[in-house]
Amino acid sequence: MHMNALVHPTIALLQANSLASVVQQAIEQAILSGEYIPGSKLNEATLAEKLGVSRGPIREAFRMLDEAGLVRTEKNRGVFVRDISLDEAAEIFELRAAMEEMVGRQLAGKMNEAQQQEVASLLDDMAQAVTQQNADAYHQLNLHFHDRLVEMTGNRRLLAMYRKLIKELSLFRRLNLGGADALPQSAQSHKDIFLAITAGDSEVAGRLMARHVQASKQRTVNRA
Repeated sequence: MHMNALVHPTIALLQANSLASVVQQAIEQAILSGEYIPGSKLNEATLAEKLGVSRGPIREAFRMLDEAGLVRTEKNRGVFVRDISLDEAAEIFELRAAMEEMVGRQLAGKMNEAQQQEVASLLDDMAQAVTQQNADAYHQLNLHFHDRLVEMTGNRRLLAMYRKLIKELSLFRRLNLGGADALPQSAQSHKDIFLAITAGDSEVAGRLMARHVQASKQRTVNRA
């Protein structure tokens, strides 16, 4: 008998879960990049053919995406990319503000030299994006800046919760930085946050990070 003819059930389960995870990541990336817009229906058969897998991993991936808050499953109708309402977006901004205030307080005076150099380099890249009026590049750097600060706290649970909120916010169609004209003010805000953190001023660092997120919330509400 060929050695691959029999597969232990545990190994088969691990293989299936691994495949579902890969499929989930592929669909998630397509959603976050805008390939599948909020409100659109995800077709199980089409995705199975596109990704070269059976429908089983697609169904498991849908379940994982539902738990992550990126899709909603409607009985007898199918799976749809979530469309975040303005009220939901505002609530997420409030949670972000509280989280980032905590991050600023925790990091103040505690960044090591390598971390400080990394963040300083990010700020240089952001300044260059401002000079070039490249809003798309700035947006990606902005996301990375905040993600790294949260990651630097070493709190894995906080990081997981933060990333979930950011993914949900990406589903809010009207969310943006306000164009190239808003970039200089945003860049200065990030620089001020970094200066407060490196100065070891936890109160100011926390306040500036919360205020920064609240400003993003207000811009979003004003444009809705």
